[in-house]
Amino acid sequence: MRIACRSPYAPGSAWRVPATEDTVIKAIVFDFDGVLADSEPLHLRAYQKVLSPFGISLSKEDYYTRYLGYDDEGVFTRVAAANGLPLDERQLRTFIAEKARVFDAVIGSEEILYPGAAACVTRMAARYPLGIASGALRHEIEAILRCAGLLQHFRFIIGSGDTPQSKPAPDPYRRAAELHGIPPAECVAIEDSGWGIVSAKSAGLACVGITTTYSRSHLTDADRIVESLDEFTPALIESLGVEPR
Repeated sequence: MRIACRSPYAPGSAWRVPATEDTVIKAIVFDFDGVLADSEPLHLRAYQKVLSPFGISLSKEDYYTRYLGYDDEGVFTRVAAANGLPLDERQLRTFIAEKARVFDAVIGSEEILYPGAAACVTRMAARYPLGIASGALRHEIEAILRCAGLLQHFRFIIGSGDTPQSKPAPDPYRRAAELHGIPPAECVAIEDSGWGIVSAKSAGLACVGITTTYSRSHLTDADRIVESLDEFTPALIESLGVEPR
């Protein structure tokens, strides 16, 4: 789910990219954190370890309410400002590097993927080309997928810094459609947050929301909403071209 910053793109906007009855979805783009990987608790622990020597205690409630979704730069910048910690560019880069080191150390030691994620990826890869558009670091995504034996199923990975703007801007999903080599309307994204849905829909993709992070009430701009990856099936994808919105 991770995004870099707030932007003019906002959930609940009046826009929709209309589907047509002959629209056929030909490719899938997964978000990563909050969709395939339950990695936010690991990110939180890494932030806590980096910040604690500076007298900053980042609680779970505070993280999930105020900072979840931002990339590393966004989290450290905002936490430092909220706690009156001076943070120049050099210190920021040191924090980011240390957080990456801590996070990387636990990637291979814990089960990170959501239940059903591996089966979902395998199921969908048999029918569609797959890609990832995420605000997480590319090497983190690759490491987790490699440990799970799933990396080979993805045509590409778009990570933090790979596009001019991050979610909720449309750039990551526009780039995903380019890499799939088809129009955005022929791609579907699966997202766990309103900001991710905004990114996908404003880029012209269909979007399925999943309630792993937020409730249905936060995902109403999605074309479909599912409770788990078990519901993300070829039949659901095929239905997206049947009922124009």
